[in-house]
Amino acid sequence: MKSLYSKFVIFTLGTMIMSGLIAFLAVNTYYHQQLKGKNDEKNMSIAKSLASYIESTQDLNLESFLETQAAAGYKIFVINDRHDTAGYGAAFRVNNLSEDAINQVLDGGVYHGMRDLPSETFVTGFFSDELANTVGVPFQYNGTNYALFLRPDIKFLFTEVHYLLGGMVVVMAIISVLVMLIVAKMLIDPITKLTVAAKKVGEEQYAAELDIHRRDEIGQLAHTFQTMTERLSENDRMRKEFISDVSHDFQSPLLNIKGYAELLTDSNLPEAERKNYAKVIQSETERLSTLTKQLMLLTSLDQLVSPLRKKAFKLDEQLMEVIRRHRWLLEEKEMSLSTDLDEVEFQGDPAFLEKVWENLLSNALKYTEAGGSIEITLTKRADKVTVSFSDTGIGIDEKHMERIFDRFYRVDESRTKQIAGTGLGLSIVLQVVKLHGGRIDVRRNEEEGVTFIVTLPASPFTEN
Repeated sequence: MKSLYSKFVIFTLGTMIMSGLIAFLAVNTYYHQQLKGKNDEKNMSIAKSLASYIESTQDLNLESFLETQAAAGYKIFVINDRHDTAGYGAAFRVNNLSEDAINQVLDGGVYHGMRDLPSETFVTGFFSDELANTVGVPFQYNGTNYALFLRPDIKFLFTEVHYLLGGMVVVMAIISVLVMLIVAKMLIDPITKLTVAAKKVGEEQYAAELDIHRRDEIGQLAHTFQTMTERLSENDRMRKEFISDVSHDFQSPLLNIKGYAELLTDSNLPEAERKNYAKVIQSETERLSTLTKQLMLLTSLDQLVSPLRKKAFKLDEQLMEVIRRHRWLLEEKEMSLSTDLDEVEFQGDPAFLEKVWENLLSNALKYTEAGGSIEITLTKRADKVTVSFSDTGIGIDEKHMERIFDRFYRVDESRTKQIAGTGLGLSIVLQVVKLHGGRIDVRRNEEEGVTFIVTLPASPFTEN
């Protein structure tokens, strides 16, 4: 498999060669179609001037005169009616002048070899160093008929300026190729590094740092890849922690169930202890059931691809219904609960939002001592709805505030010893609130306890 670098180099060199070939064909075609006739006329005029001068000048040394003209930058071929030939200047590369052309000029006609040169694709036209690519005129000298064929000597046409320009083009081409190779290397190296890093990510190695510091699109790609790698690393860490936490949370009640079930097999076990053991097994079973339900709920929230099933409902009535279902626990712990609820008609998913209020109220009941108090408020403003749950419980240390919404995160044993929790409730709360475009904040009360504040956007009522 060819590397991207070699492909880039081959493609660039191929483009340069192809563009040079196309340019040659275009210029050659332009010469044949536009310049060939004009070039023929110009050289024909020069040849006629030479013939006229020869015929009008007495005592002219023909050979010396023609040598002088050749030295001025022309190739000259002369033939007389006895078919004696002479060449002046550099020799022609190809001597392909036909007998018909020679006889035509000796008979007093003219020869337009430049104009009539075949217009073939790879015939170089003006640069074709052939005797047929000339102009011919007749003249008389000392009573003898001659035919003179002439064309410019290309070597003399290339002056110092032309060589300088040609050298400049060659140097530019060399520098362009070298720069192209360097630039290609600079472009390909970061991609190679990204490829190596991607392979490492595929092998779950997320710690590699990309040494790519650019401000172009490749730099943006590298930055995006680095961010993605960091998120994958964090997700991988969270996944492993999640599996560990789930395993631990399932293992503890299962071990308790297994242990107490083995104790129940003792036929000599007193009835009172048997009932206590059965209650423990029932409690641990309910704990497993709650954990399973919350895991399923979190999974459904994580995989939620369709919109929430929003509809209009009375948010204040939903809160009151959640409070009524927990009234027995309030009475059992001799706790007071006060409410200040505005009448709010809200557009959202009632099933998911009910889980939010249940988890927040359940937490307040768990971590508030007997005789404590809970306050629930519902306030509606023009653009938002605010629900707060405030308790007089044992509170949360400041260092734990940022992590209380992490899955399976528990503050400490003092907050879990009263009623066993799963560590998933607040994670569910956070995710449901975000799905509704809202936010949740938590703060410590001045005296004791904490306050959870849920802020939701007040969307206009629309019939489904």
